[in-house]
Parts: sequence; structure tokens; C-alpha cells
Amino acid sequence: MPIHRKPDWFLPEREATDESLYLNRRHILAGMAATGLLPAAAAAGTDVGKLTALKARRTVSLDETPTPLAAVASYNNFYEFGLDKGDPARNAGTLRPSPWSLAIGGAVAKPQTLDVDRLITSSALEERLYRLRCVEGWSMVIPWIGIPLSTLLKAAEPTGNGRFVAFRTLNDPKQMPGLRSPVLNWPYREGLRIDEAMHPLAFLAVGLYGRRLPNQNGAPLRLVVPWKYGFKSIKSIVAIDLVERQPKTSWNESAPNEYGFFSNVNPAVDHPRWSQAKERRIGEFLRRDTLPFNGYAAQVAGLYKGLDLRKWF
Repeated sequence: MPIHRKPDWFLPEREATDESLYLNRRHILAGMAATGLLPAAAAAGTDVGKLTALKARRTVSLDETPTPLAAVASYNNFYEFGLDKGDPARNAGTLRPSPWSLAIGGAVAKPQTLDVDRLITSSALEERLYRLRCVEGWSMVIPWIGIPLSTLLKAAEPTGNGRFVAFRTLNDPKQMPGLRSPVLNWPYREGLRIDEAMHPLAFLAVGLYGRRLPNQNGAPLRLVVPWKYGFKSIKSIVAIDLVERQPKTSWNESAPNEYGFFSNVNPAVDHPRWSQAKERRIGEFLRRDTLPFNGYAAQVAGLYKGLDLRKWF
């Protein structure tokens, strides 16, 4: 009889982070704001009380405290709603995350058009506590709710000709006023190698902290690739295509000397304008050492065996 071993990141229900840890966030934030450990926008909090609660099986955790929800929902990079970290929380009310369709196509035998509202109510949802590390040097720990990316890709039956997976964000200036700015070549695009996309840690998130994703965090559907810098985790996805050649990605196309296609978290490879050796966890004052692959080296380093990670950054 075959023995199916659970991966080392699988979380038994008994070890799940207690909900009180983040439901009491207002008291935590009040103390942090008083000591200047949170940006001003986060100190005021973000109203997510009207977002639909989600049921999910908790499967992955870290031995770390989640970043307070108010910070997660108010300190964001989402240029479709503004360039400042607080702009998305202020401006993303124009986004209409329901109804929403996700198209999966390209080199697949069974192209899919998914109703994301139906996906969000799926019994297959999991909760995973993942680190998010951004290229600017800040990081968070977030309890995401979603489904492994590989689950949806396998349902479309890849033909074997797709060596890469290309992602595309919504491109609607009426809903996303930041698209009127030429800061990037819109729509926002990202990509992974097929083996990265099929890795069990790669995740499509539909919620966080037990509720649907806030608009500013990429509603209704975003990618989470926890061993890569945050800009790889594309938000408000409308299309996923399996393709033969490496797809163009927004930041790599805009500034290839600063943003590589792989964008694995690597403290030994500096951004041209700052070091990546240290990071600041939102809500903390002191900086900490950046971990290779954002602390997931044991799980993903084998994907890059023989690859020069300084050249292919």
C-alpha cells in the first residue's frame, strides 16, 4: 500500500492560528499606532466588516504572528488605484469584483471560463498563513484563503506545450482610474514557469482573514507566490494562459535591470537602488534579515538547481 506523506508545510487543524489573534486587531493596532510602528493610514483601520465571511480548511501556517488586518488592508501596492501605499484603500471602491469571470486557456485541452463567485463559495477553499515580501524592503504575514493554482490548471488539462503561465489583470479605466497614468504598459501582466505554477505553494487567493478579499488587496482573485517578491502576485486576475515562450511581464518590461522575470526573494542580489539584505515587517520597528526564497528554500530551491540566481534574478 503506498504511503502518502504530507508535506512539511501542511498544518493540522489543532495547530491553526487562533482567530482571536487577528479579530482583536484594533487593540493591537492602537498600541502600535501610539508608538509609531504603523503608517498613519493603518492606524485609522480599514472597514472590512461588510465583506462576506468565508469558510476554509486551514492547511498551512508559520510560527509567526499575522500582520494586523488594518495594516494589510491599508498599505498596498496596486498602481491601478494610485502610486502611494494608501491610495488603493482610498480609491479602490470603484472596482466591481462581482460578477467576475476567469478565463483559463492557451495550451490546454479543456479551456475554462470560471465564475469566480462560485469558486469563492467552493468547499475546496483552504486557509494558508504565508509571508509576503515586497521588493521595497517591507514584509507581512497574511492568512490567505484560496485554492492551489495547480488545481485549476490541471482541470484545464495542459497539453504539454505550455512551458510558462501568463497572467493578466483587468483593464478597465472606469473601474481602475490609475490606468489613465502611463506609469506601466497596461494591463498588468505577470508570468511563471509551469513548474513554479504547479508547485503546491503557489496559490490563488480569494480572501484573507476569514473574509473575501478587499478591493485594495486584489479582489476578487489574486495570485500568491510566497517565495517571490510581491509584485509577482498579480491582482484582480481575468485571464490565465499556458504559453510556449516566456511571457512579457509588466515590471520586467518596464525596468529589466531592476525587476527580473524570476524575482525570487534573494538577499544576495540587491535592487540597483537599495539593498535586499534586510526587511521591515509592517508593525515592527527593527529590521530583520531577509531569508532566501522568503524562508521557503527547503520547499522551492530545487526548482532552480543549476540556475545562476544572480544572472536570472
